[in-house]
Amino acid sequence: MTEKIFEVIIIGGGPAGLTAGLYTSRAGLKSLLLEKGVFGGQITNAEHVENFPGFPQGISGIELGDRMREQAEKYNLKIESDEATGIEIQANKKIIKTLDATYTTSTLILAGGSVRKKLGVPGEDKYLGKGVSYCATCDSAFFRDVPVVVVGGGDAALTEALHLVKHASTVTVIHRRHELRATHILRERAFAEPKIRFLWSTTIAAIEGNDMVKRVRLANVQTGKISQLETAGVFISVGFEPATELVKGTLSLDEVGHIITNEKMETSVPGVLAAGDIRHNSARQAITAAGDGATAAINAQKYLTEG
Repeated sequence: MTEKIFEVIIIGGGPAGLTAGLYTSRAGLKSLLLEKGVFGGQITNAEHVENFPGFPQGISGIELGDRMREQAEKYNLKIESDEATGIEIQANKKIIKTLDATYTTSTLILAGGSVRKKLGVPGEDKYLGKGVSYCATCDSAFFRDVPVVVVGGGDAALTEALHLVKHASTVTVIHRRHELRATHILRERAFAEPKIRFLWSTTIAAIEGNDMVKRVRLANVQTGKISQLETAGVFISVGFEPATELVKGTLSLDEVGHIITNEKMETSVPGVLAAGDIRHNSARQAITAAGDGATAAINAQKYLTEG
């Protein structure tokens, strides 16, 4: 298989990766962006983004991702829908293997973001696509006029719940703590919504059903009491973990698995940078991911010109 050579390769097509590609392409660097999923990353799961500067009326996550991609491609960024399956670091080059090709580059920017955490309970995998979901924006229309549950207590969980009330008959938010971690404005909206109710200090012990989800088995974390709740859907939103499987043992990672970088987005390996949710201490916001991408691109250019 013939290697395809680029000055910069970016893995990940969310705000960090697309911004990095915009900057490197505008700088005249031969750049490639690889994305295995949806362009725009996790933000495409947001029905309405209210806090991205320049959009006072808000914008859908899908449209924001599309606009970022369109702007990057305007400056001749090459984009491939392909999955990186291996990364090899040699003295002066980095080799990226994908499902369809092998690429070589001098500079690599890792912007693969994060993936949803699983609950790890019986029935979760069995009923995936049969009532279990990790994306309300994607699947809420399948749960019209039926009860559903959302697991989690952060911004993502309440955003899911507020989207689901447009379709479901009721939405029960199940949270293992006695108070939410979500921002004030989302808490206010959720508490004001009559179709949303809350189960505090509770976890899901199992997801049960026949061909489809029928109920969840619940456990109270304070008393240990077990109960059941009838539901047609289980939307899981209990956090994220970094997509760093490909660089374990190659780059310095923190205890959770995020890539450790300096303020220039440089990693422990020269010529390899990281941006966005994949790196340690990311703010996990689209705007900060875009800033990381710009910083990584500027310093990638410096690496190429200054060595």
